[in-house]
Amino acid sequence: MPKRVDHDERRHRIAEALWRIASERGLDGASLRDVAAEAGISLGQLQHYFRTKDDMLVFALGHISELAARRIGARVGSLAGDPSPRTLLRETLAEMLPLDDKSRTGQLVQIAYFVRAVHDERLRRHAKEGIPALREFFAAQIRRAMEGGDIAADRDPDTEAMLLISLVDGLTGYVLLDVLPGEEAMRLVDAHLDRLFT
Repeated sequence: MPKRVDHDERRHRIAEALWRIASERGLDGASLRDVAAEAGISLGQLQHYFRTKDDMLVFALGHISELAARRIGARVGSLAGDPSPRTLLRETLAEMLPLDDKSRTGQLVQIAYFVRAVHDERLRRHAKEGIPALREFFAAQIRRAMEGGDIAADRDPDTEAMLLISLVDGLTGYVLLDVLPGEEAMRLVDAHLDRLFT
């Protein structure tokens, strides 16, 4: 009887092989042949799923975004009771920082995508879709806190949400470069939240 192949599992294995290479050498250093070897399959098998490197990159970016959303959801879901807006924001921001090996690899790959997406509209589309959704989630938490009197009524939720995203993006680069340890990055996140929440 022929062996059954789980096509989704194989696509995900290819995406993870790409991430491992990209985290060490960047996306330009990840040829189809290299990714196939890293995934333990033949080049022909890889091309059965992805005709071009760009097709593979677009899929892998979507997959990494999905995994990050699941990781954040699991972290938030593990909180007891009905977490406050501040707790939800802090936990989400912490999950976005490269505080362990897995999130560090994810952030290195995201930076490799960012560099490539500057000149590639297909990759750029993920940021154009993902960031507004994240901003809206943050803004909703800020509005909730304003209604509860925990954030001053004169704050603009959309502006504050984008400032939080920008803060974590900046801190991520410094943590990856070993300019700041992860604990210091979280201390700065907490300091910013202390200023935002009254």
